[in-house]
Amino acid sequence: MKIRINRKRLVTTAALTLMCAILAVLPGFDAGRFAPAGSVKTEVLSTDDSAVYQTGIIRQGDQYCELLIKQGERSGEIVRGANKLIGKLELDKMFSVGDTALIALDFSVDGSIIQPVTMVDHYRIGAEAWLFGGFVFLLVIFAGLTGFNALMSFVVTVMTVWKVLVPALLGGIDPIGVSLAITVGLTLIIVYAIGGFTRKATAAALGSLLGTALTALLALWGGTAFKIHGAVMPFAENLLYSGYSHLDLTRIFLSCVFIASSGALMDLGMDISSAVAEVAVKNPSLTRRELINSGLSVGRSVIGTMTTTLLLAYSGGYLSLLMLFMAQGTPIVNILNLKYVAAEIMHTLIGSIGLVTVAPFTALVAGALLGRSPRRE
Repeated sequence: MKIRINRKRLVTTAALTLMCAILAVLPGFDAGRFAPAGSVKTEVLSTDDSAVYQTGIIRQGDQYCELLIKQGERSGEIVRGANKLIGKLELDKMFSVGDTALIALDFSVDGSIIQPVTMVDHYRIGAEAWLFGGFVFLLVIFAGLTGFNALMSFVVTVMTVWKVLVPALLGGIDPIGVSLAITVGLTLIIVYAIGGFTRKATAAALGSLLGTALTALLALWGGTAFKIHGAVMPFAENLLYSGYSHLDLTRIFLSCVFIASSGALMDLGMDISSAVAEVAVKNPSLTRRELINSGLSVGRSVIGTMTTTLLLAYSGGYLSLLMLFMAQGTPIVNILNLKYVAAEIMHTLIGSIGLVTVAPFTALVAGALLGRSPRRE
């Protein structure tokens, strides 16, 4: 029996690895004339701040840097870079000697580098790689092959969003339809990759998908009831000005509502399904009704913390905005009616409603699939 389970997991691992390979070679969105120049890592050798002026805490002007290219065909060459400061703290960056910077290279007809080169930002790939490596190490050490499958599911999710969802949205495909299809597909892939092709995984998948369907319907209703335009999303207007004015930002925003909550729904569905499956294994004589009651009991215990998790996850990104409201003495009625705040309230409450309903959905399905009939011989 043990060998058969290992073989199933190995087959799942092979399937996920193949999926990652297919997504890796899948061509991305063709940005055409909007495609960026080649980017390379450089080291800052010196800085010139003579063209930078400061007003209060805001810096504007141009910082010039002498840079040593450290990768690519031009490695070893020294170029002059320009760092334009526009007076926005969230976008501006200042470089110091010894910093590692990412720059964009443009070439003239004769192949020489056009200078000054554009300094994109500080180079952070190294730190991100170390952090991701630590995550992979801990995941595989703790969970073994199941952890590796979880890692492959993580990679598949990232690549699906980047290689499929984002290009589809930029291509003008209906955001609600494509987002719902991808969410359903990823839910099935992740749940079965972690739980195997078992009744436990089926119960988790069905429970979370029912919750996702409900959040999608509520999101469509909320878009009309709350009268929120999709421009509340960060950098949404920049996207329109970049040549994609045909995009329906509101439907993209509504699709983000159920995409963002689908992970938590999947998590809760697997939690309850696993608990019911464990109880069924320990006591095979339990009936479907008894297992459903056990699942509902687990769900009631988990829901409270999960809804709080969603609230903290969403509000954490807007903590500075809440501080600004308090500092300015903004009335609570005005705060609740602002588009940005109302959008997050809608986001949080719809996700929480989905969580509350996933618990009984999963408990019912898990109890029906894993319990025995009350009729006894």
